[in-house]
Amino acid sequence: MKAIVVVDGGVAYQDVDKPTPNADQVLVKVRAAGLNRADLAVASGASHGSVGGTGTIVGMEWSGDVVEVGANVRGLNSGDRVMCSGGAGYAEYAVADYGRVQKIPDNNVSYEVAATLPVALYTMHNAVVTRGRLAKGESILIQGASSGVGLMGLQIARHIGAATVIGSSTNAERRAQLTNFGADLAVDSSDPNWPDQVKEATGGKGVDLIVDQISGGVANDNMKAAAVLGRIVNVGRLGGGKGEFDYDLHALKRIEYIGVTFRTRSLEEVREIGNLMRADLLEAIESGELSLPISKTFHLSDAAEALSYMKANHHFGKIIMTTD
Repeated sequence: MKAIVVVDGGVAYQDVDKPTPNADQVLVKVRAAGLNRADLAVASGASHGSVGGTGTIVGMEWSGDVVEVGANVRGLNSGDRVMCSGGAGYAEYAVADYGRVQKIPDNNVSYEVAATLPVALYTMHNAVVTRGRLAKGESILIQGASSGVGLMGLQIARHIGAATVIGSSTNAERRAQLTNFGADLAVDSSDPNWPDQVKEATGGKGVDLIVDQISGGVANDNMKAAAVLGRIVNVGRLGGGKGEFDYDLHALKRIEYIGVTFRTRSLEEVREIGNLMRADLLEAIESGELSLPISKTFHLSDAAEALSYMKANHHFGKIIMTTD
């Protein structure tokens, strides 16, 4: 089969051995694969907490048709249309643990659309609902809301019943589109006054929950914008992995600062994240209430170009590659 493999200086479209599922896995004929920021690190040869370097197949999410199921797998059969997350998804065939496989709704959802969903659903349900504990009537800010994961966070917050949903983007054109995905207010996190805008939108209280995909230089402004007893969930580091931190402000507001990642989670933990997500969101997924825009579609053989397009950061929503 063909796959996108890390080589010296980048990635290549190469012949590799077709994977074989173990007893807990499903083998899928990949129809479409979604791009994620972490793929850039893997494609560059960095491990990013997982297997990396020359010979690694890139890719965290994909959709397609089940062709084989392991002996321990229940509820999935050959021919099922599915969307999956895991590793080595930039390929004509990929395996996924059964806990990271979700049937594609029977409402004419295309493979391309389905490939936009797995990582965003798992990541943001865990950050907003499980770890962030967002409750109906509370307020939330999604930092870096114009990414696919960020747009999903806005929609999940609205679905849960948040009273005030705020998203940030430093790009004016993308910021203007956030209201189409559930935001009541869109702020520019490069504007020094944005914490004041957030406090004004929340009646001076500040937001109950911040889901931060930026980190770097926004840590102190996040705490300024947070309510007393607010929660901040650290999801990503688009703005850098280090920055100043005002410990006194953190203590004064009694803020909970919560870190999340899939890199140190066990397989059992990831399965539970999937179970919780489906329990809360399956109906909204099947109805089409939760969806993401596709910015651009490439063929799998053009993965180097697709990754360069992502790195240039000119897209809104998801970038997809197809195998057909």
